Amino acid sequence: MSQQSFSRPGAVDLSGLAQPGSAGAGAAAGDGPAAGSSYAVQVTEQNFQQVVEASLTAPVVLVLYSPSRAPESKTYAAEVSTVVAGYEGRFLAALVDVDAAPQIAAALQVQQIPLMLVLVDGRPATQPIPGVLKGDELSTLLNQLAQQLTAQGITGRHQPRQAAAESEGGEPAADPRYAAAQEALGEGDIDRAVAEYQKLVDANPADVEAAAGLAMAKVLQRTQGVDLNAARAAAAENPDDVDAQTLVADLDMLGGHVEDAFNRLIDLVRRTVGDDRDRAREHLLGLFAAVGNDDPRVLKGRQNLASALF
Repeated sequence: MSQQSFSRPGAVDLSGLAQPGSAGAGAAAGDGPAAGSSYAVQVTEQNFQQVVEASLTAPVVLVLYSPSRAPESKTYAAEVSTVVAGYEGRFLAALVDVDAAPQIAAALQVQQIPLMLVLVDGRPATQPIPGVLKGDELSTLLNQLAQQLTAQGITGRHQPRQAAAESEGGEPAADPRYAAAQEALGEGDIDRAVAEYQKLVDANPADVEAAAGLAMAKVLQRTQGVDLNAARAAAAENPDDVDAQTLVADLDMLGGHVEDAFNRLIDLVRRTVGDDRDRAREHLLGLFAAVGNDDPRVLKGRQNLASALF
């Protein structure tokens, strides 16, 4: 799967598709592929407005499937729901049976089933993705989007659907463990976000999400006020300067060029020795943590790093 580019403004406003209805985004999934997941909702023409509005809080992964035309697409929708659930509210899976909701499919001009797109602020944040993605491809896409969203201060989370259904019109809530750090990011206070994530990591070193948040917040901290063109020019003129190369690697991360960032530092490890090599390696390990140790790009990066070291 090619790398998806996240663009917050989006190209198409979906708000015109949303028609008022009596059912909310927390409507029961019944026996559809959203059943049993706290972070999935079965979309109908009646609750579509609430689903679109939910993307104002955090991204919505919209999957269109057809049990009659492509039976395997229903299984795919269920798999997307399962993968999304692992992000504990960072995304919401919104599953559309186009046989039952043809108006949504028609409005989106769907030509192929299954089809997936990610909504942010009521608009597509990626190009529509046709066909079936493998589990690792889907995780790569969501990891990349989560990283870029965090870099832009978009850190909200969906409330579990069951909890939302039990509350009386309550707003989706962020995970309280990360509320202080996410609030700081939202306010643009990167130093405070680093401090808050550091507290979480100190209290529980096994908290992988806190560690990833800390690593990405540190990337934001290191790149505040940096002139991109000047940084790249300095790195080109000084290929063995650890500070210059690690800064551009950070900028690549923020731009979504994860593999470029990894490869830059792996090449630097190959060329350097002693303290410089150690600094380059430690910086790279921090970027691995920001992306997530289960990400295929990180697994490949670790293999390449081992080759560079030995």
